Amino acid sequence: MRWSALPNKPKNITVEGNVSEQTILDCIDDARKKNPFVIVDLEGVASALVTFTIAKSDLVVIPVQGSQLDAEEAVKAIKLVRQAERAGGRKIPFALVFTRTSSAIQPRTFKHILAEFEKGQVPIFNSQILDREAFRALFSIGGTLRTLDKNSASNLDSAIANAEAFAAELIGFVRASKNRKLAA
Repeated sequence: MRWSALPNKPKNITVEGNVSEQTILDCIDDARKKNPFVIVDLEGVASALVTFTIAKSDLVVIPVQGSQLDAEEAVKAIKLVRQAERAGGRKIPFALVFTRTSSAIQPRTFKHILAEFEKGQVPIFNSQILDREAFRALFSIGGTLRTLDKNSASNLDSAIANAEAFAAELIGFVRASKNRKLAA
């Protein structure tokens, strides 16, 4: 929400705030009528709001950092997706995305967590959201990576390439999900 109040928010992005358990389903339905993509960003806390949103999703993206505590929270989120699947009687696609990772090194803990999720055949984005100053700058300066001044953050071009790779993969996941839905 704070980002949307800062300057240079793209006009084609709508941000809704103060959504509750009572309004989330209507909000999602209304947004789907007006937009090709609807992104709902919620806290990772299990609640009816989160469950309702998962139930309406074409894809649930579960962010996870390379720590054991974060991995355990990701497992809880996966279990919540599975419960929503059972309740709704349909498969709900999901995938993990590793965030705030280093482009230079992969610590042993991260490698271990990644291997465990892979062993469990958990879908994982190939793209990781790297720990970059440009991503942090968006929340203090506003706008998009393309509207940031080159002096606002280092390695801006690398951040743009990282975001584009993630976005392309995300769109691929959503399209595959919708194609599976149409085939069913």
